[in-house]
Amino acid sequence: MGKIISIVNQKGGVGKTTTAVNLCAYLAHLGKEVLLIDIDPQANATSGLGIDHKNLSHGIYEAIIGEKPIYSIIKHTVQDGYKVAPSTLSLAGAGIELVGMEDREFRLNKIISEIVNEYDYIIIDGPPSLGLLTVNSLVAADEVLIPIQSEYYALEGLSQLLETIALVQNNLKPELGVMGAIITMFDRRNKLSSSVMNELYKYFPNRVFRSVIPRSVRLAEAPSFGRSILHYDPKSKGGKAYERLAREMISLE
Repeated sequence: MGKIISIVNQKGGVGKTTTAVNLCAYLAHLGKEVLLIDIDPQANATSGLGIDHKNLSHGIYEAIIGEKPIYSIIKHTVQDGYKVAPSTLSLAGAGIELVGMEDREFRLNKIISEIVNEYDYIIIDGPPSLGLLTVNSLVAADEVLIPIQSEYYALEGLSQLLETIALVQNNLKPELGVMGAIITMFDRRNKLSSSVMNELYKYFPNRVFRSVIPRSVRLAEAPSFGRSILHYDPKSKGGKAYERLAREMISLE
């Protein structure tokens, strides 16, 4: 049965989607069957894989509201073993529409259960907010991975995120685990980066990934070509860092 990991941080611009897209690429490269579920209305993971979300007639939204079975909306990427459940423009209103639905926090959980046995890893890229779509991504997951940018305000909002995770654990999904934090956009020349790292170890003793993602122009460029870093510049620092992260994650199995 596949492991379901939700990548969550309500702060935007912390490397959440970059981590989702590239971690999946390297997990697939290392022989795993991987599905990336994009439930961010901005659809950056979808477009970052070269899929034009504006021209898709249906995506994860239609699966969540029960209009389409999830397997009918899943798309292949250019890479073997790597598929994506894309986001579309219609997802923007989903947060509001879900409010009146029965089992509204469990919609994503329900549809993932239909396909979980087909994959080694299902990675969910949620929106940069703590609304119903994010709650759905937490309830559907086995574990949470939190990307944290190594900058001054990085830990602001972290306690709020951990409170939300605790609420989900207490009320909706007791077995939800916190896999840990991954440091992104790390700049070795910046003293601040190291102090954020030390702070983080206090929040997550034994649960900060050793693989640190550097600040990288190549990582930032890759999505505009519709490619993961594996297919854009695997020898770059960012490519090597995501390969290390994928290997570290597999070693936790």
